[in-house]
Amino acid sequence: MIAIIGAGKMGEALLAGLLGTGHGPGDVLVTEPREEHAAELRGRYGVRTVPAAEAAGADALILAVKPQDMVDLLDELNPNLGTGTLVISVAAGITTAVLEKHLGDGVPVVRAMPNTPALVGKGMTAVTGGRAADPAHLERAEELLRAVGEVEVVAERHMDTVTAISGSGPAYFYFIAETMVEAGVAMGMPRATAQRLVRQTISGASAMLGESGEHPVELREAVTSPGGTTAAAVRELERHGVRTAFTDAIEAARDRSRALSEG
Repeated sequence: MIAIIGAGKMGEALLAGLLGTGHGPGDVLVTEPREEHAAELRGRYGVRTVPAAEAAGADALILAVKPQDMVDLLDELNPNLGTGTLVISVAAGITTAVLEKHLGDGVPVVRAMPNTPALVGKGMTAVTGGRAADPAHLERAEELLRAVGEVEVVAERHMDTVTAISGSGPAYFYFIAETMVEAGVAMGMPRATAQRLVRQTISGASAMLGESGEHPVELREAVTSPGGTTAAAVRELERHGVRTAFTDAIEAARDRSRALSEG
């Protein structure tokens, strides 16, 4: 039995993903304190909604609540956990040490960092295990989280960098897309046309990056003819220090993630 506690956007995305990858409604329990939303989930997915104390007896427990609500939830779950229950947290900044402190020694915990493309089944999730999580626990966590995209196992010391690269990463691409659209509009192009051009260009470039197996440098150079339009554009980006700005931005996101994790 799998239980999901918290059915906000990420929790519901995980629920839909699990039900779409071979799990039946009878395999998943959901804890959702808002009764109106709980009723919607029952009607939409056919799952059973239960209190957190009952959900705690599941074989695998996915915690998808807000970080500020996590400690209270952990303390509530502690006396009700089933023997050997695997606890997976997708709350940003909650370390395995925090999970273990409130759930007790010997509880296998996995910390996960998904990103928002999980909402459309295209997420990137990094996972790391606590002291009691063995390879089988990590494999189980990977299996469950692949319902919403790809999964990578990392050392916990890299989780703040994961947050900066893939957790915050979609926002960087949306920022670029926004800038490209506005540039097209400023040059007189209809907004709808600019949006379609940018959307498909980014989607196509992403597909090439994923499917070609080539390094990003090789793909960029293939577009950049000597003395051509792309070369002129890249020269301006380098002149304005865009590469350095992106590196600094990712480092700032990592540092902020580290500060939040440390409380």
